[in-house]
Amino acid sequence: MSRTRTLGLPPVRIAPWYRKYRVLVWISTIVGINQLGFGSIVPVVPLYAQAFGVTEALIGLAIAVYGLARFTSSAPAGWLADRSGRRWSLFLGGMLTALGNLICALAPTYGVFLLGRFVSGSGASMVLTAGQIVLADITEPATRGRTMAIYQTVFFFGVGFGPIPGGLLAQYGGLAMPFWVYAVVGTLVAFLALWRLPETRPADTSAAREREFVFGQQLLRVLRHRPLVLISLVTFGNFFARTGALFTLVPLRAEREIGLNPSQIGFGLAAVSVVSLLMAYPAGVLVDTFGRKVVIAPATLFSGLGLIGFAFAPSYFWFLVACVVWAMASGIGGGAPAAYAADVAPPGMTAAAMSAYRMLSEFGYVVGPTLLGLAAEFLGIRPTLVMTAIGIVSLGALFWLAAPETYRKSQQVRGREHSEALSGRD
Repeated sequence: MSRTRTLGLPPVRIAPWYRKYRVLVWISTIVGINQLGFGSIVPVVPLYAQAFGVTEALIGLAIAVYGLARFTSSAPAGWLADRSGRRWSLFLGGMLTALGNLICALAPTYGVFLLGRFVSGSGASMVLTAGQIVLADITEPATRGRTMAIYQTVFFFGVGFGPIPGGLLAQYGGLAMPFWVYAVVGTLVAFLALWRLPETRPADTSAAREREFVFGQQLLRVLRHRPLVLISLVTFGNFFARTGALFTLVPLRAEREIGLNPSQIGFGLAAVSVVSLLMAYPAGVLVDTFGRKVVIAPATLFSGLGLIGFAFAPSYFWFLVACVVWAMASGIGGGAPAAYAADVAPPGMTAAAMSAYRMLSEFGYVVGPTLLGLAAEFLGIRPTLVMTAIGIVSLGALFWLAAPETYRKSQQVRGREHSEALSGRD
């Protein structure tokens, strides 16, 4: 007799929807919690670096080194996910995140603070890379777009909402407090991955096929795969523009040339996350209905228009309009590139493909603030924003012209009907 019957308790019933979507629920929870922690330190990092008495350039380095860590850790994250499993990659990512933020909170010097930022960025890369690998494992092309959109929605929520508690923690608990909290969050992420997330790494025949190539060979192979390179270039452009233009140049122009105060700028940038969040899932439905390219390419056009808006906005109203246009681009194109990357992954090389995709994309995080900062110094902010807009739209056009479509619902339906017709004919 079972224990529940002995105690007179009814058997525990698991909701059918939870049984079906359990992996999606828990990977979204893990990523959402992680990004809440990340968002909480966003408004604090420059102030914390400034407290060490360093120059503006070195303050920017504290942001760039985080991107460098994410870039260099993407491939190792994929290798670990293939070798030890997705759960252990997430666990290590969470623990590195915790360790990095603990170092930041206790840092006696600026150099130690940079070390903590690098360790934390490495952990974040492992969490985000393994998260997208898990989603690629569990999805079929017919639902991949909206699944990635759910992931992106959770991502936007964490990044957009996190600065609110982060600012309060810093105000009442000191600048180090958000780092302490993020260290706790990283630990929670690590143990949730082991405790609640099922392992999704392919087994048996799939695993045997994956072992035909070592991970390094797989990585070299997917880096020569044209569709994957093309979609990685699009996401590289998005990261490049987001960190170099939106996070660096746009606030400077808003303050210097439009006359906005920090709270007005912060409200506009917060609106970006809110609008992106609201549009992410509907965009995922569009991706699964009309195809990946028809969503990805127009999103780059909206990004370009948003940057043009930031370059020429004469008032706060037009600054907010530019924020909304940029947010539409982020929401529309947020999950579609990852869905496309998963679509084109060679059989048995999902981890390598998603690692390469994130590695190439994250490079924009590293070079964006540096290159656009230098360009603005010599050319001015407005011309630099215009050039960035032209560049990101050009990448979208290249993708539209050179990349194949990977999924259309109508094509799938026609293919199924054709197969049924042939079966009936036989």
